[in-house]
Amino acid sequence: MKPIEIAKGIYDVGVNDWNIDDFHGYSTPLGTSYNAFLILDEKVTLVDTVKKEFADQLIANIAQIVDPRTIDYVISNHTEMDHSGSLTRVMHRIGEDKPVYCSRMGAKNLALHFAPKLNYQPVKDGQELSLGHRTLSFLETRMVHWPDSMFTYLKEDKILFSSDGFGQHYAGFEKFDDVVGHTIMPHAKKYFANILLLYGPLILKLIEKVVQMGLEIKMICPDHGVIWRTAPEKIIDAYVGWSKQTPKRKAVLVYDTMWHSTERMAESIAAGLSAEGIQVRPMYLRKWHRSDIMTEVLDAKAVVVGSPTLNNGLFPTVSDFLTYMKGLKPVGKIGAAFGSYGWSGEAAKLITQELEAMKFDIIEPVRQQYVPSDAALEESFAFGQAIGRNINAQVPA
Repeated sequence: MKPIEIAKGIYDVGVNDWNIDDFHGYSTPLGTSYNAFLILDEKVTLVDTVKKEFADQLIANIAQIVDPRTIDYVISNHTEMDHSGSLTRVMHRIGEDKPVYCSRMGAKNLALHFAPKLNYQPVKDGQELSLGHRTLSFLETRMVHWPDSMFTYLKEDKILFSSDGFGQHYAGFEKFDDVVGHTIMPHAKKYFANILLLYGPLILKLIEKVVQMGLEIKMICPDHGVIWRTAPEKIIDAYVGWSKQTPKRKAVLVYDTMWHSTERMAESIAAGLSAEGIQVRPMYLRKWHRSDIMTEVLDAKAVVVGSPTLNNGLFPTVSDFLTYMKGLKPVGKIGAAFGSYGWSGEAAKLITQELEAMKFDIIEPVRQQYVPSDAALEESFAFGQAIGRNINAQVPA
């Protein structure tokens, strides 16, 4: 891919990964990109690198603009391997003695990742680096989303190189928000819900810090997906809302089924929720990926989970989803369980225990033995209504 000049003397030299469809448990049907940026100044600077498998492509992209050996500085905002995996290959090409600027934790982590050791130059929060006519400022962003994470701000151009913040798993030749249009927002939402959700409180503090610093941002360059050049405030405002987990009058109904009994209960519960004016998202676990379900959970007030009982326990897909959701730590949710069973019936109880461990506001579960009767389905409908009334009581119209 030919490098794109995103501002005068600043190039996107990153790569597209068209074929990746799973990113540590998160579905990426449109692939992803590993963005890296080249700044031409008295000191030629590379901001971030790419996944190991794309090292030669990154070097070839740089070579279309300058001889890679003329690079003076490398900035490593984050040590995760999709951004640092090619670092040793790049440094071998440009000169292993040249400085790699990173956070203090980044220097420690990179040294643990790679041998031989490189010329790591740890920077402090607020420290600046002159490139000649331009100045970089470093902003520590610990646990957004690794301990080593930082942002790099180009002061004169008002460009924020935001590492994994404000990104999306999206591969495309369309590199800017105004070119892709509003269709990029669902990808940004999915990215937040599955990678950054549990760090929401830290993100709110970081955005507040940026506001207090009076940091003017004209462009945001994340390490995945499109560059926000037209309305960077749009994605910042979205992050504020997502970090607060402000709910809608919405319920996500997650379930699996063996012989359709739990499925029939799910349909009746969904109808009961809808009868109370609730937006309902029924999500069958063998159709929907866990990461797509979490995207819907982000702004839902209630999560209703159903499972048949299998071997005195949960159906495997349900157990998988609960483990995944628990790790992302959604807050402020109503939780409810349901399920069918043959002779023992532990599933609904086990789901309730998991939702309690997530500190959800629990509604007592409902369960039905074997094939639910008409009366049993009416009970499920009433169960959905009860959840709906709880949502309406807690979420303003």
